[in-house]
Amino acid sequence: MRKFWAAIMLGVVALFMGITPAHAAGATEVVVEDTAGVLDQNTLLPAIKAISFNEPTKVAIYTREGKSSDNFNEEVLRFAKENHPEWLSDDKQKWADSLFILALDPVGRQIGTYMGEDRKVSLAQREDIQEATKDLLKDAQWTDGTIEGVKRASELMNRPWYKSPLLWGVSSIVGIGGAVTVGANLYIRRYYAKRSAASLAEGNASYSNVSMDLDVTELHARIIPDSSSYGHLVHEKYRGFMTRYNKLAELADTANALTSKQMQRKENSKLLKEYAKEAVQLDGLDDVIADTSRLLNMGEGWPKAWDRQLAPLKEDIKGISSLIGSKHGVADSSTALTLSSFASAAEPAMESWAAQLEEGSLSPEAALDKIRDTRVNLTNLLEAHSETVIDRYSKSKQEASMMRKEMRTTRSRDDSAISGSSIVGTVYPSSQFWSVVGFSSGFKSGRSVVQESRNPSSSGSSTGYGSSGGSFSGSGSSSRF
Repeated sequence: MRKFWAAIMLGVVALFMGITPAHAAGATEVVVEDTAGVLDQNTLLPAIKAISFNEPTKVAIYTREGKSSDNFNEEVLRFAKENHPEWLSDDKQKWADSLFILALDPVGRQIGTYMGEDRKVSLAQREDIQEATKDLLKDAQWTDGTIEGVKRASELMNRPWYKSPLLWGVSSIVGIGGAVTVGANLYIRRYYAKRSAASLAEGNASYSNVSMDLDVTELHARIIPDSSSYGHLVHEKYRGFMTRYNKLAELADTANALTSKQMQRKENSKLLKEYAKEAVQLDGLDDVIADTSRLLNMGEGWPKAWDRQLAPLKEDIKGISSLIGSKHGVADSSTALTLSSFASAAEPAMESWAAQLEEGSLSPEAALDKIRDTRVNLTNLLEAHSETVIDRYSKSKQEASMMRKEMRTTRSRDDSAISGSSIVGTVYPSSQFWSVVGFSSGFKSGRSVVQESRNPSSSGSSTGYGSSGGSFSGSGSSSRF
């Protein structure tokens, strides 16, 4: 028996010694069609480009706002025919070779995966890819969910025979299965090491900026007039700033003392992420302190400081037309018309404030009050319009309550467009205002929650392309989350 197992072991060793590792290949092209407007491409594109495929692959990402009752496969095919015919084979009956498509409907709660004939995998493996995304998608983490789907697809498409789970399962009988655990641990360590390195670089860059500007920040803080309500509140922020900076300095020492091996650990990766977050926040706060000094004293550089205060509000006012003109914006409602009139009046008013500051007819304090008051008015109008869109979209009091709760939750969590980057946003809590960006994000989340309640998740996959698909037989399927 010993001779038998020895022979088996020798055979397995010989088998694996003869393997020539497959060469990793990156995405040859990444196309993003985010028609639903839910993806952070600054995060998405670098992440996908860093993924290694078993064979060179073109990646296409498509998002849409639909209904849960849609035939998602049919809608994806329709979009490809109308907008990207190059995604189809020459005879238009299959998906193009070397192509992988991940499609997402955050409102209809559907996820689909499609691929060329030279990249196709089994239905079970397509379901595997989709399942890899669902925990994140259920939590509305659209970008991270998309990245996870592409990662899983890269592992399964054109997978070499020696990476087969079946092979490794058999190999484990003779002790080689332990290599799977080793491989998994190596992957996890590489993941945390990469994330740690990125956090450390981001944290060090911001910490360096704060440290180099420390004397200048202190000088600006000294000359901020405490008689101003804004100056007084920013002074309070500066007192906390120095305490936070001293703690950040200690954290920077700890972070930079970590060895490469220590950076592979989850707890240290978390520490480095906290370091980066705090450093970035302080880097933004010292800019606010400087702008407060320049603007309230009308010192050198005040016009640019003023522009930075007005920029978030301008962006919001500009976004009103897109908000009410969207599919579910209820453009014909009285609340939408009021928002539109508000935007039309606000734009020329904002342009006049800089001129009034220049000529002295408007004090810096009063100018900041105008930004605050305009934000308050916009918030009130958005709150009124939220009831309009909720009433139009929901079919019951229960659905309306669900949407209202989700929009409120998203507002308190995600409305960062007006906080921290300006004097008004720093002095007042972000929960006091509602931005157009925050409204749109909350409304999408609210619709998703309602759609999910109307059509509970199904583990089954859909593979057909509907009546408009004709004889199309490309490899692909979709499922709900």
